[in-house]
Amino acid sequence: MTSRLTPDSIHLTAELITANVPRPVTPLGIAVEHLGAAVALLAQTPNVSDDLAIHLQKALVLMAGLDPYLEQSTTPESPELTEIAEKTRHEAWQARFNRGETVRSLEQEMLSGHVEGQTLKLFVHMTGARRILDIGMFTGYSALAMAEALPAGGCLVACEVDPYTAEFAQSLFRRSPYGSKIRVELGAALETLEKLTDEPPFDFVFIDADKQEYIQYYQKLLDSHLLAENGYICVDNTLFQGQVYSPEAERSANGQAIAQFNQFVAADPRTEQVLLPLRDGLTLIRRV
Repeated sequence: MTSRLTPDSIHLTAELITANVPRPVTPLGIAVEHLGAAVALLAQTPNVSDDLAIHLQKALVLMAGLDPYLEQSTTPESPELTEIAEKTRHEAWQARFNRGETVRSLEQEMLSGHVEGQTLKLFVHMTGARRILDIGMFTGYSALAMAEALPAGGCLVACEVDPYTAEFAQSLFRRSPYGSKIRVELGAALETLEKLTDEPPFDFVFIDADKQEYIQYYQKLLDSHLLAENGYICVDNTLFQGQVYSPEAERSANGQAIAQFNQFVAADPRTEQVLLPLRDGLTLIRRV
């Protein structure tokens, strides 16, 4: 029988755990953190069967290797997207908020990132979208990823409530040949949506803003002509760290809001949808 955890395997476990930085915010990342902690404790626990140790370690290796493999197997991001990711990662967001330079507390984990960015880019190519609405821009990674897939004459309108973050993103957009396709609307998302009802409808909408307002964004899109007849809505964070399928008592306010949003959409006969287990959950919605 294979021996139970050794010093070498414990070292591997430590590497797997530290590979999941920054702070895990997806169901998979959080599960890897818990499982890694359990394996580390197991190595210090006497009288544990070899089979249990082996199964736990194999589970950790399988789970911890998934996200890196997805990154490796996905088309590389553009240099401009890499720059947005790096500058977002190194920005002192908490210090900015403490000094009153941002209107809310922000963190680098809000960035959509490489695999999700390329997924959105592919969706834009697949749907042939010419007008895109990005509700909740943050530092602009998802906006630029989608703009890179727009055809000539296409445009993307990005909604952002925070002035500092909006300027942060726009300064990086100017470094991209696709940045001119992006128009930033500053202000509360619901107010911006109301203003945009006077414009032509959008073929593709990405929602990644205030979780408490997700249902309102969705209703506004379907109850007005903001969404084109054959348009699509893509919604981020619809697994919300696994809280949506955890007991209600264990959910945060945002987790509860996303759970209610998912139930609302699933019960709406006007649309059909699929929830993809990509990062923190990505729901693709089509008007029937």
